[in-house]
Amino acid sequence: MKKIFIVTGEPSGDKLASTVISKLKYINSEIEYLSVGGSNLKKLGINSIFDLKDITYLGFTIVILNLFKIRKKINYTVDEIIKFNPDILFSVDSPDFTLRVAEKVKKINNNIKTIHYVAPQVWIWRKNRVKKIKKFIDHILLLFNFEKKYFDEENIKNTFVGHPLLETKESAKTIIDNLLPKDKKIISLFPGSRKSETLILLPILIKFIQLVNDHHKDFFFYFHVTKENKSSILNIISENNLPNVDVISDENIKLNILSKSVFAVSKSGTVSLQISNANIPSIIIYKLNPINFFLFKLLANVKFANIINIINNREVIPELLQKECNAEEIYKTVIYFLKHPELIKKQLTECNETLKGIKSKTSSSDVSSDILINYLAP
Repeated sequence: MKKIFIVTGEPSGDKLASTVISKLKYINSEIEYLSVGGSNLKKLGINSIFDLKDITYLGFTIVILNLFKIRKKINYTVDEIIKFNPDILFSVDSPDFTLRVAEKVKKINNNIKTIHYVAPQVWIWRKNRVKKIKKFIDHILLLFNFEKKYFDEENIKNTFVGHPLLETKESAKTIIDNLLPKDKKIISLFPGSRKSETLILLPILIKFIQLVNDHHKDFFFYFHVTKENKSSILNIISENNLPNVDVISDENIKLNILSKSVFAVSKSGTVSLQISNANIPSIIIYKLNPINFFLFKLLANVKFANIINIINNREVIPELLQKECNAEEIYKTVIYFLKHPELIKKQLTECNETLKGIKSKTSSSDVSSDILINYLAP
């Protein structure tokens, strides 16, 4: 029986991996799996060798403080992969964890094929990583076509597969109309999947909700969260006595709620692409501790945090970062947009034009699963 070991480093990677593996399971049910994964891979019946939250850290300083733990997990993961002896090591995103694992595995057993999904963002920073990756990655699967040149330059086998969040697909119909509040405008809130993100952004978003409630009575808020974070966020909501707030983690319900929203406030990251793809106006928020932010600005080759803005080299979607990431600024920006529909129309038009340029004509999970199947062939 053929074997695949899947390595992810955070919930978003687990979600991306599951889109590929679910397709692969449909094509070939005779493959054995083991993983470092989360709830999405678990749904597919794939065990994880430890809890994903054990390695989900954000920011340079937090990573440095947990360096010993991370190294220990890397070495443990490598040992388990070597014991499992897979045909393919399928690593997904989170390069500072997954690629370190792949590098060590390749040194021990060169027969294991290493395929990495979601290229490290060398176009943002640390471009020299490409030369190193060449030594231990057999094939890299790219989300964006503009990434190809960086890997072509070093003759690294790569395929543009497209971004799964930008695929047009029929989601399972979830009847939510009876669950929605009557005569209320919905604002969707995305505080992030990492605990370290939600600890910073959740209090700011709660203050934002309180500000809206002080001045308006016609809004309802939905926090879009992971299953792992849902209960803790629900507890915080109930402590703050916010009756016009709910927390959702089911993927189909999230998509349905988002499609019925008048606006979204999102942390910086890939979810912002999903929001733009749903044709919902939004703003981006993010906050790092000052040391992490200074290091990011020092090392980064880009001016913006959001991929839409990076591609356009200007602010299409407003970014409220660091000092500007506060309840008052978020409130002012959101209400200003809602009062000026021409600004919303302009943002959505520019986002749609940008997305046209980066969407793949094929399904990311289809192309990725086909590549994995080809590597499993005798």
